[in-house]
Amino acid sequence: MKQFLKAAAVAALGLISAGGASAQSALNEILDSGVMKVGTTGDWNPMSLRDLATNSYKGFDIDIMTELAKDLGVEVEFVPTDWKTLVNGVVAGQYHLTGSASISPARMKVAGFSESYISVEMYPFTTEDKADRFDGYDSINNSDVTVATTLGTVFEKNVREWFPQATIKVVEAPARGFQEVLAGRADVFITSNIEGATLTSKFPVVRVTNAEARSPTAIAMLLPQADQVWINYVNNWVKVKQTTGFFEGIKEKWGL
Repeated sequence: MKQFLKAAAVAALGLISAGGASAQSALNEILDSGVMKVGTTGDWNPMSLRDLATNSYKGFDIDIMTELAKDLGVEVEFVPTDWKTLVNGVVAGQYHLTGSASISPARMKVAGFSESYISVEMYPFTTEDKADRFDGYDSINNSDVTVATTLGTVFEKNVREWFPQATIKVVEAPARGFQEVLAGRADVFITSNIEGATLTSKFPVVRVTNAEARSPTAIAMLLPQADQVWINYVNNWVKVKQTTGFFEGIKEKWGL
């Protein structure tokens, strides 16, 4: 499998050269340098978690990126970023792709996406001691409720749309909205079912009663928008790995 995927990459580059394309693909850069650079935030449990003491990463995304680099026959380098600059890093060439990110119209204006391999849904959460205050979304949309969110995330956009009457508290990474709620400085935060399941198992937080799932969102890797060679390679790699059950195995490993 590794040899097949690397051969496919070389063949694709040969076709581009034969066609006289002048722009170098990220795929060229990766194969020439032997390093694939991946932008990751390190703060989305269990997708990407950074250990500050060792400067190492673990998580669903990390396993996927490590496998992609292995099949390319190169090393993987994780480049620290945050949500507000995640897209800019791809556009500026600071890394060749990112770990998992929500596909959104705003991001699609400036960046490309891979095929999706997982999806999420959004829910509001609060602490156990405040659970009785809330019953559905309308109970959150009040001036006496403070909703915390992290700057530059899809959650920030959702919070502003869903709770225009509430007080919105925006924090910047590496701070997270859920931390404001745990600290008692806010009442509610929004997150995905993926992160929510992890948080409820570790902290005294619960889903808001009678708040149905909203904003189902496909998740994929961010890629340079104009680099069709690199996009094609990653998309076909995703398809190959889906047929082998790779993604399902990683989901099971991380409880997704």
